[in-house]
Amino acid sequence: MIRRRIAWVLFCFAVAWTGLAGSPSVLAAQTKPAKKPPSTTAPPKADVAVRPLHLNIQSHPLANGLRVLMVEDRSAPVINLQVWYHVGSKDEKPGRTGFAHIFEHMMFKGSAHVGPDEHSRIIEAAGGFDNAYTNDDVTVYWQTFPSNYLERVIWLEADRLGSLNVDEANFKSEREVVKEERRVGVENRPYGRVFEDLADVAFTVHPYKHNTIGSMDDLNKATLEDVRSFHRTFYRPDNATMVIVGDFVASEAVAWVEKYFSGIPKPAAPIPRVTVQEPPQSTERRFSKWYGSESPLPAIVEAYHMSAEFTPDSYPLILASNILSGGESSRLYRQLVYKDQIALQTAGIGNFTEHPNLFIAFAVLNPGKSVSDGEKALQGVLETMRTSPVSTEELQKAKNQEISGDILGRLTDQEKASAIGRAAVIGRDPNLVNSSLEHFLRVTPADIQRVAHEYLDPSHRTVMLIEPPKTEAKQGGSNQ
Repeated sequence: MIRRRIAWVLFCFAVAWTGLAGSPSVLAAQTKPAKKPPSTTAPPKADVAVRPLHLNIQSHPLANGLRVLMVEDRSAPVINLQVWYHVGSKDEKPGRTGFAHIFEHMMFKGSAHVGPDEHSRIIEAAGGFDNAYTNDDVTVYWQTFPSNYLERVIWLEADRLGSLNVDEANFKSEREVVKEERRVGVENRPYGRVFEDLADVAFTVHPYKHNTIGSMDDLNKATLEDVRSFHRTFYRPDNATMVIVGDFVASEAVAWVEKYFSGIPKPAAPIPRVTVQEPPQSTERRFSKWYGSESPLPAIVEAYHMSAEFTPDSYPLILASNILSGGESSRLYRQLVYKDQIALQTAGIGNFTEHPNLFIAFAVLNPGKSVSDGEKALQGVLETMRTSPVSTEELQKAKNQEISGDILGRLTDQEKASAIGRAAVIGRDPNLVNSSLEHFLRVTPADIQRVAHEYLDPSHRTVMLIEPPKTEAKQGGSNQ
């Protein structure tokens, strides 16, 4: 199944760079024909009885607003527990970016009864492991551990929600960690700033305009009171969803959650939510960038405004992404990499989020190929999808990818908990994990053509050309 996040697109760029850097003779390697992709002949249709495991979700709300979602699974003596805070980078204010990510780090720096980094050490000492992540819409903390440690882990999560140590030393320490992550993951990474620059042009008012890691300038200007205010605003029980999956008894888990979380008060002030809507884009936006050694090959990147995740149009758009990018038999690979040999790597995929975001199509070009060649080839594939129905074979393959992805996504407690959390927080309904597949299976070729025609309209796109300046290209030099 195609990954639906920008991380997948970044991975594709990384693959292009790895393949380039790892070749002893780049030019020689690129003149060889790409290996022949698999046949597009459709595999046997999936048995209609083959479906992912149904998740029996139990729900318990606390008086202070905390929501607990539980799935009992006694197949192994382990549990995955996640706490989803409904706050991400889109909830940051201009000039105050990177705060959600800072708090992902600070939540491990100690609370009233737990020392700095002790939360993770307790989990590891029990034979478990934990981590966290932040994106546009949420910040998620998770841990997998032996099932007899459930009460202790619930207490750990309550302690850091109710009494996190937000002091000057912790703030400055974790700010430096985040700044280093930005240097490594964005500023000094091949193509690392592409999507930061692309979103800045594609969005005019919506906070998806800035990326999750934040700007270096904003991080440097941040004060302790800034981050304390952010913490008070969003780290509260009525902005949290706890998901527990694994070997436990739901009634016991509820008792422990009530015991340790019910004393954390719900603030009187409402949670501020992003209400601004990005105005419709009616004309193409186009710009050029060159990152010197961080852009080893020219590339063409196109971004189209599209609908949010879990909306009716998201299902045919995801299947369209599968058809465009789902393996070496996909349309973009067959045309740009195998037939035309214009591109080293290509993809077309949606960044599905809580609010409408971008469908991104790109091609990292082979040496000697121009961005105009790449744009023409890329647009040709997208235009064909807009003007002609996809074949029943292509559509069935895309649906089979969703079926297999959902089935494989039920193999571990963590995968199940993650799917429930996303459905509950982003989709507003945890039971979407059990019903979303049916939305995919009802999609028709006409649905694919309709959403492609509506959303992949050239007048709605932002085009980014990654190529050296004309003077630099003539001189054969490179600079930033």
